[in-house]
Amino acid sequence: MAIAKAERLMNLALCLLGTRRPLSKRELRESIEAYLEASSDDSFNRMFERDKDDLRELGLVIETVENLDGEVGYLARRDSNRLPAITLDAEEAAALGLAAKVWQQARLAGAASGALQKLRAAGLPEDVDPYEPHGALEPHIPVHEAAFEPLMLACRDRRPVAFDYRKATAARPEPRLVEPWALECWRGHWYLAGWDRDRGAERVFRLSRITGKVRSRSGRYTAEVPDVVTVRETVAGWAGEIADRSALIRLRTGSGYPLRAKAASVRELDDGWDELEIPYGHGLDAWLVEFGPDVVVLEPAELRADVVDRLRAVAKG
Repeated sequence: MAIAKAERLMNLALCLLGTRRPLSKRELRESIEAYLEASSDDSFNRMFERDKDDLRELGLVIETVENLDGEVGYLARRDSNRLPAITLDAEEAAALGLAAKVWQQARLAGAASGALQKLRAAGLPEDVDPYEPHGALEPHIPVHEAAFEPLMLACRDRRPVAFDYRKATAARPEPRLVEPWALECWRGHWYLAGWDRDRGAERVFRLSRITGKVRSRSGRYTAEVPDVVTVRETVAGWAGEIADRSALIRLRTGSGYPLRAKAASVRELDDGWDELEIPYGHGLDAWLVEFGPDVVVLEPAELRADVVDRLRAVAKG
């Protein structure tokens, strides 16, 4: 069955690439033996649509053209389906291989493998096996949230989504309607950056706080999508990576090593605690809560209040 389908796809691709004018479904059916053997028109139409989608997934650019009589035809222009020569050095080829290995165990494994096959056809060195281990380096991006895949597809297809989101300071989730821009991973957690339609502003959502299913919505984007750099800066800011102030905390001796690594100064106290000055940006309150009773916020007052609110929300369940 696999061989028969591969032969059918190859014949369809050759027909579309070899024609100078668009070919109708009727002409394609008469030109390809497997289509002639279809038991009915419905069976042929289903087979043709699947094959057309499969060829597009493989990278073939298929144009749909309507003639003066209203009949739809298909063709694949050679200039639209010709890759330029690609020259990769050993480091570039190794980087592509490592990128493919990141998704080897995920749903994107097939797409990554297909992309590498296309690059091989365009000049990827044959002596580079992207799936062979590169020393001790074994890349891996952990994705445990069920919301990751539907949000990734929504970002790709530019589709608005709806989901229920529980803020760290809230006891119950709230509905959100979002135009998703990009997914970013910070400190081992995945975040979605996008435009919150109900609030009329850009927002960043931590995927682990999305409850239930992510639901696609129809309609176009209402807000302009910023470039990738801006999105990354937004996520970094909301995840606490961009700090514009300092905070003073007490940290139990022998604990909180990530906080100590970021501290601008550390002063030892006599009662089993240390006093640290650390950068203060958006998201610091959520990070401090993760250290539980080992951290006490001294100042500023608003940071202390935010940490207390989060701890109360956790205590309420």
